[in-house]
Amino acid sequence: MKRILITGAAGFLGSHLCDKFIKEGYHVLGMDNLITGDLKNIEHLFGHEHFEFYHHDVTKFVHVPGDLDYILHFASPASPIDYLKIPIQTLKVGSLGTHNLLGLAKQKEARILIASTSEVYGDPLVHPQTEDYYGNVNTIGPRGVYDEAKRFQESITMAYHTFHGLETRIVRIFNTYGPRMRLNDGRVIPAFIGQALRGEDLTVFGDGAQTRSFCYVDDQVEGIYRLLLSDYEQPVNIGNPHEITILEFAEEIIKLTGTKQKIVFKDLPKDDPMQRQPDITRAKNILGWEPKVNREVGMKITYDYFKTLTEEELRYSEHKDFSKYIQK
Repeated sequence: MKRILITGAAGFLGSHLCDKFIKEGYHVLGMDNLITGDLKNIEHLFGHEHFEFYHHDVTKFVHVPGDLDYILHFASPASPIDYLKIPIQTLKVGSLGTHNLLGLAKQKEARILIASTSEVYGDPLVHPQTEDYYGNVNTIGPRGVYDEAKRFQESITMAYHTFHGLETRIVRIFNTYGPRMRLNDGRVIPAFIGQALRGEDLTVFGDGAQTRSFCYVDDQVEGIYRLLLSDYEQPVNIGNPHEITILEFAEEIIKLTGTKQKIVFKDLPKDDPMQRQPDITRAKNILGWEPKVNREVGMKITYDYFKTLTEEELRYSEHKDFSKYIQK
């Protein structure tokens, strides 16, 4: 039985990846320090004979017993609220954490896939974004801690590939949504749904003309799975190329929830990207992958999930305390 280590296992994407690899017959070792992850995302796997959980911070030395065939490095804050509150930890998990896991992969002779992001493109001057675009990133802006952590992560991964001959894969993830997202974490979909559930007006930043492209989590996981098992070592965009403006999307949310909220406008945050649309030609040609779930179906599933949360869970999603992790 193949053994795989998944970091960030208690997070949104990490937990779905644990489910996928359990289903595909792997023995899964999940690792998370629970800064932004939540054990409730993987509690259904506790007691499963082919799942183990390690409560550990990957910025410290990483050791797991036994052989490893694969490593998926998904440990990182991934929402603006998170990485603005814990900027140093965000940089450390992309640098020290990635270094530790690359060293582990080298020791175990395992293939490693690291989770990069469309944020490496910054506020792009090329549209749609192809993998050979170098990006337009403000290194010292508020989003720089996340953008540069991911860009460094890609660089050190390719260095291990070229210098040590390590088997590496790099996925550039575009906006992904689905069950187990945290409400009110600063990302568009949970922010809008959280406001709708509370009966609040929907907040659109700027004039709403900025665009995003939303990929349902099952499609994202399938793309990551195919990339890991492929022979391709260069970065690959995985996302849904169907582009929509934020204002149009807010109107869709009002229609989906059947509420009568208004849309209110606030100033656009600094360095907020004006366009996000993946060119997925590489994923189509190399992996035979493209998204299957349309937004209407995926959003209905996601909204139904959020409606099942208890009042306590909703409050937890809103007010998670990062104070003990903040370094002065």
